[in-house]
Amino acid sequence: MITYILGALGALTAWFSVVFGKDFMKNKNNLNPKNSWVKVTIIGFITDFFDTLGIGCFAPTTALFKGMKQVDDRVLPGTLNVAHTIPVVLEAFIFIKVIEVDSLTLISMLAAAAFGAYAGAGIVSKMDEKKVQLFMAVALLITVCLMVAGQLGLMPGGGDAIGLSGGKLVIAVVGNFILGALMTAGIGLYAPCMALIYVLGLSSKIAFPIMMGSCAFLMPVASVKFVKEGAYDKRAALGVTIGGIVGVIIAAYIVKELPLNVLKWLVDAVILYTSFTLFKSSLSKKAQQKNASESKAS
Repeated sequence: MITYILGALGALTAWFSVVFGKDFMKNKNNLNPKNSWVKVTIIGFITDFFDTLGIGCFAPTTALFKGMKQVDDRVLPGTLNVAHTIPVVLEAFIFIKVIEVDSLTLISMLAAAAFGAYAGAGIVSKMDEKKVQLFMAVALLITVCLMVAGQLGLMPGGGDAIGLSGGKLVIAVVGNFILGALMTAGIGLYAPCMALIYVLGLSSKIAFPIMMGSCAFLMPVASVKFVKEGAYDKRAALGVTIGGIVGVIIAAYIVKELPLNVLKWLVDAVILYTSFTLFKSSLSKKAQQKNASESKAS
């Protein structure tokens, strides 16, 4: 069964890669002049390196994009999804093969996330900049709250089950569908998916193949829609992809253990700061629009 899952994932990723590659080549002479190949590739390496270790990549990537002024706010959600698709698929291949999970639970949750992403991407890709900024600010705030709760031991500790059935499986499927849709708005799936898994009594180890597999299945689906809508930064997406692949390989096969506790708190602080800057930008743009409307009226 695992072979079929990985085969389906490989087919989805190949489809995304063709769509992404064609779009990039079509627009290779019309890239964002404000960003840098070196900077976005380094961002990809750093964020996907730590993503492989379970920290998550969306919020840190957003913080680095904002700090280095590499990507416009309006296309942040699409860029995050497109840029991290292939590195996250690579992570999923690694963890699904290594950690044992009940096939029905794994397949159901992965499919739910993918369908949720497809439903959500069509909405998010058409949102205006102010709404995207507000959505991203809320997304980051939710993410950091979940991360802090986990670090303080406030989230449930989970159990030792490797699969679900009955009502718990239904809750897991519905929950992952919602998380898949929210991920297209920039809410990283890792922390809330881990919380869901713990609450339902699954083993903490199961979180890795499920959350990485969920992202891996939903991201090609969502990213194709972002690519077709043109709602992403092309140079940033390709640069992060290249750096991210290298980061995943090093983290998975070379780095065995890192003292991540201090780093996690530092990431929390950066994410929280970025959330507030996005709130500020959204409110500022809202005020500008209001002033412009009043000027026209007068």
